[in-house]
Amino acid sequence: MNGKPGEPTAEELVAFLNEQLPAERMSEIEDVLRDDSDLQSRMAAIVHQHDPGTHSVGAIWRRERLSCPSRNQLGSYLLGAADATREAYIDFHLRVIGCRYCAANLADLEGAASEAAGDEAGRRRRKFFQSSAGFLWSDQD
Repeated sequence: MNGKPGEPTAEELVAFLNEQLPAERMSEIEDVLRDDSDLQSRMAAIVHQHDPGTHSVGAIWRRERLSCPSRNQLGSYLLGAADATREAYIDFHLRVIGCRYCAANLADLEGAASEAAGDEAGRRRRKFFQSSAGFLWSDQD
């Protein structure tokens, strides 16, 4: 911090660049960055230091999200079909590390699962209705 309340630390600015902060804090920093030229200068220096154009193993690891579980693994986790070790890792990755990328991916899978369940219920409802309508129609003959 530079002494101003709420001003992000250098560590927070690096985390901001890597999108590793909670959404609320990301938004707060973005708001401050828009109006604070000193903070913009600090951010530019951190960007230059953080990404000088070289490709370190750590930078590639973060950029390619190598520690993130695949979408299939997240799906298995969602269904409760992941083995205990993988389930523990995914739970740690989501809850302790707080990976927003994987949380968004999991939320998308949850939405797709509930939508599919809704579609199946709708399909069954239409099928029952059609069979009932056909049954009632034949009674009127």
